[in-house]
Amino acid sequence: MEDLNMTITWLGHSCFILESGGFRALLDPYHEVPGLPDTEAEADAVYCSHDHFDHGYTEKVRLTSGRENPFSVTEVQTFHDDKGGTLRGSNVIRKFTAGGVSVAHFGDLGHPLSPEQLAELGGCDAILIPVGGFYTIDAAGAKAAADAVGASVVVPMHYRDGAVGFDVLSTLDSFTGLYPPEQVKRYGSSLTIEKGMEKQVAVLTAAGR
Repeated sequence: MEDLNMTITWLGHSCFILESGGFRALLDPYHEVPGLPDTEAEADAVYCSHDHFDHGYTEKVRLTSGRENPFSVTEVQTFHDDKGGTLRGSNVIRKFTAGGVSVAHFGDLGHPLSPEQLAELGGCDAILIPVGGFYTIDAAGAKAAADAVGASVVVPMHYRDGAVGFDVLSTLDSFTGLYPPEQVKRYGSSLTIEKGMEKQVAVLTAAGR
């Protein structure tokens, strides 16, 4: 199959739109995240990593129809904490593949990935990963997961930026500071993911702000 590009757009918190061939998949729409308006979006499909209010708010999502879904989706069952889900429940990592390009959304991953989970996930061109700690893995845990997966592009999410985001979360620099400065690239709200991109931490600007 011909390789396809995939565009990711960050709406804020852990919410993204993945687009390929005109098909828009909305991931983890949020409600009542400090400093951000509730998610309002039009999409062809919506996927939620878990049902908490800041990841499963579908009330204002307008679903369209008629387009064929180009994504094959791999789901890896994980937990929202490091206690087997007893604190915050389950979490689903989803890898979206269109053509030869794969992007994985890690939801609210709360623990290191096991060898079995890494094998289920397989290779990725880009990962969207929480870095703010407290509710999820922290910056060091996120880097360890990113290194284990080996994706070229690592997109941080679920962190605090001034008054935006939950005050218990750490800030972006806790994560980006773990990488050489030349590997940290800053973009607008959208980025096109292609095969063979240079290794980088891709910092997006939330479109929802």
